[in-house]
Amino acid sequence: MEHLDKQKEKFQLCGMTAEPGERINGLLKVGGGEFELPASILCGALPGKTVLIMAGIHAGEYVGIQACVELAEKLKIEKIAGTIVLIKVINRPAFEERKGSLGLTDSKNLNRVFPGNEKGTEMERLAAAITREVFPMVDYCIDLHSGDDYEELTPYVYYAGKADENVAAVSRQMAEQVDVPYMVRSNVASGGAYNYAASLGIPSILIERGGMGMWSGEEARSTRRDVRNILCHLGVYQGIKDYRTYYPLDVTDVRYQDAAFGGLWYPRKRAGDMIRKGEILGQVRDYEGNVKEVSTAEFDGVILYQTKTLQVLEDGPMLAYGRIVKEYDERKERIVRYWGKRSESFLSQRRAELHSPMAGRWLQEMGKYIPSGRKLKILDVGCGTGFFTILLGKQGHDVTGTDLTPEMVEKSRMLAKEEGVSCTFLLMDAENLDFEDGLFDVIVTRNLTWTLPHVEHAYKEWIRVLKKGGLLLNFDANYGMSNFGDTAGLPKAHAHHTVGEDMMRECEEIKRQLPISSYSRPAWDLETLGRMGLWEFSIDLGISGRIYREKDEFYNPTPMFLLQAKKTE
Repeated sequence: MEHLDKQKEKFQLCGMTAEPGERINGLLKVGGGEFELPASILCGALPGKTVLIMAGIHAGEYVGIQACVELAEKLKIEKIAGTIVLIKVINRPAFEERKGSLGLTDSKNLNRVFPGNEKGTEMERLAAAITREVFPMVDYCIDLHSGDDYEELTPYVYYAGKADENVAAVSRQMAEQVDVPYMVRSNVASGGAYNYAASLGIPSILIERGGMGMWSGEEARSTRRDVRNILCHLGVYQGIKDYRTYYPLDVTDVRYQDAAFGGLWYPRKRAGDMIRKGEILGQVRDYEGNVKEVSTAEFDGVILYQTKTLQVLEDGPMLAYGRIVKEYDERKERIVRYWGKRSESFLSQRRAELHSPMAGRWLQEMGKYIPSGRKLKILDVGCGTGFFTILLGKQGHDVTGTDLTPEMVEKSRMLAKEEGVSCTFLLMDAENLDFEDGLFDVIVTRNLTWTLPHVEHAYKEWIRVLKKGGLLLNFDANYGMSNFGDTAGLPKAHAHHTVGEDMMRECEEIKRQLPISSYSRPAWDLETLGRMGLWEFSIDLGISGRIYREKDEFYNPTPMFLLQAKKTE
């Protein structure tokens, strides 16, 4: 939309006008003034695109409405590049009469009638007005929903898939910013507001969070954080994305099961539960307890939402579930690309570190735990350019180093050859080790767990490949509390200076996509290992003071910890 590529002197929409750098609140008058919708326009002083954030298409879904209200107040106007339009309640008549999510006069579902009909019923006219007067003015669309007064749901996000290939791709990228377990590609082009917006060339998503006609402050805050992360991703909001817990998995083949008979509904599962093919998910019974209908899973999957009230309507929804696609985590690709770019500087730094006092200090610290007097089979997981691998190999141990970044593995082999040490280096995912059970006496790792998307799974893998009585030494830090973009207190020769500000900002951006960054460490690690049955462990919080005695090129400004655990069973 060429008219939005440049910031205008002012932004005008349906009777509301905002000057650059201005936040205004008021009523959008659409449909010739028939509908007056509470809205805010945040017009940034910087040029950029326009994002529509809308809620209350279903007037009884309150989480999205409250999140929209809070966004209008809390987004900082000085950080906006472009314009943000927030429509807080689209189906205002039903909302203000507390009449649920259907049209007040026509009982129609607004999210089933787009693009609408300007001569039709109430909801059809409202859809037509939004289609004709609002959609042409925006570049992106975020639709905020939750479960209706009878719906229990697990948080998830839809993205528009029935649209131009590029529009669908951008919609998916928007969905990937949402902190929910699952995302669903929509394969319809009309009916829903966001679906139809995408058919017009507007990348669009719909966020689902909350249910049963209720809302909480935390749910509203979570949706608000999701929207802010999307705005940062789109470049419309100048900030750093917030930490997140989930990276949504694809859910496909969604089955929407409606009841063939009205009656009393008895679900056997909860929203978010995993299901197995052939499993009974619920029953519809009459007042005497006779079974009228049985809901059965057609395949393995997850329940996205279901009716949670006692009654179910004939032809009304019972539940919806879908098949989880084999996990594909784009974060890992980004992590690999990032560390690949840093492999050359890592090689130089580790080469120097091997011939510095640091090498002896590391050996001294590991020697407190690693048994002496015999050759051990040791795994250096996430070996980088092979510092620990080579260091322990020089002590006569049989050491294997693994890393997911090809450039790191290549350079670790190069460095081992330079040092004249016989080590094995393998390209391998730390979260999915290709080793048999009980193979290693010791596993060592340095500065790895903070980079992993699924740390708990990684710990399980490491325990699996340890022998009984085997030892895990994890040297890491609570890097989630540090800002890698801040290099002011580091010596001039430090790697964080030499790699450049852009690289450190990228590292910070990746870090905020990883759940481990939001945990309190090492407390989280201890709790996690305890759940796995490892009770013989210790924490050393003084490791940094003994290793990093000088503020030189090797200096780590974030205090490290050593987690030592023993596999007893």
